[in-house]
Amino acid sequence: MKKALKYISDYWKDLDKALLLLCVMISAFSVFLLYTLNSNGISGQVTSRQWKINAIAAAIGIVLALLIAAIDYKTISKIWFIYAPMTLILVLLLFTPLGRGVEGADDIGWLNLGFIQFQPSELLKITFIMTFATHLAKVGTRLNEPLNMLLLCLHGAVPAFIIMKQGDDGSALVFISIFVTMLFAAGISWKYMLLAVVAVPAVVYFAWTNLMQPYQIKRIQILWDTEMQQEEMLGIYMQQYLGKKALGSGGLTGLGLFGSDKYTYVPEMDTDFIFAYIGMVLGFIGCIVTVILLAALCLKFLSVASSAKDNLGRLICIGVFAIYFSHSVINIGMDLGVLPVIGIPLPLISAGGTSVISLYAGVGLVMSVYSHRHKEEHMFYTEKYD
Repeated sequence: MKKALKYISDYWKDLDKALLLLCVMISAFSVFLLYTLNSNGISGQVTSRQWKINAIAAAIGIVLALLIAAIDYKTISKIWFIYAPMTLILVLLLFTPLGRGVEGADDIGWLNLGFIQFQPSELLKITFIMTFATHLAKVGTRLNEPLNMLLLCLHGAVPAFIIMKQGDDGSALVFISIFVTMLFAAGISWKYMLLAVVAVPAVVYFAWTNLMQPYQIKRIQILWDTEMQQEEMLGIYMQQYLGKKALGSGGLTGLGLFGSDKYTYVPEMDTDFIFAYIGMVLGFIGCIVTVILLAALCLKFLSVASSAKDNLGRLICIGVFAIYFSHSVINIGMDLGVLPVIGIPLPLISAGGTSVISLYAGVGLVMSVYSHRHKEEHMFYTEKYD
């Protein structure tokens, strides 16, 4: 009994309570926003089920994060061969009759197992961070050898390609962001970076002319083509137009959380356009507070990364940072009308059970790095990862 109490005491002492508290605050804010969105009846698609699912998902996510924090991240890294194939199988099942898309969407991101429906791509993001961090840490100082770089690029390309084939351009872009950020943090040579910069125009041109579908091209063109915006006011541009209108209607302090007759209806306001809702009901001040909360979370991840005792822990934190940062930038950019609408939720705030739980799993990994930063490590990891 004394040993158990001592373990709990040591665990709580080493836990990153500031990070956990910040996440809980954001989740509470999310549930309250979704509750008011349902109460105001702005969108017929938003029911009480959404805020309840987010509340349950946040509770599950917090428990999961606390459990993951108790496990040494090096142990989690070592058993990659268990969870990586399992996650990949779940993603590949999307290409069977079990996969389905949301009505009106272009992807098949939801897996229907009968008793539960979820998005495997969200789980794959966390799995990719762990496997890629393990790969980078094992390569170590041999990172810039051509063969190692080729294998690392293949490691990054496989999940991005699979997700792109299922039609989820937003998640594919997040995978690319994670890959590039972690590779940069691992110490990629400036020669490879220069080669990438030189190759970007040719790659973009090839993708634009040979790979992208007409609707994908239109989503990008419409950002600056005012004539196309007018033509598509009731089509592809309508959602973004309404989002900007809602965002701007709140002014400095917003229209209030309940009962205004000036609310603007925006499709998917509980997910892709939650930031527009924040601007509408809480105004510019509410938007700034939201950005500050997410920025504080991202900076906390970087702070833990800087205190990690080894390269593996540092890269895990950088990968989690990349998820939160890319999600935040893309989602807010969509709502501001400077990025195309590609269906990326605002982390821990938008409605979505799988997304919330997966993001908390990432938080758990960061807390594991924090909790184990001063503990002794085995010779295997000293040799392989440092």
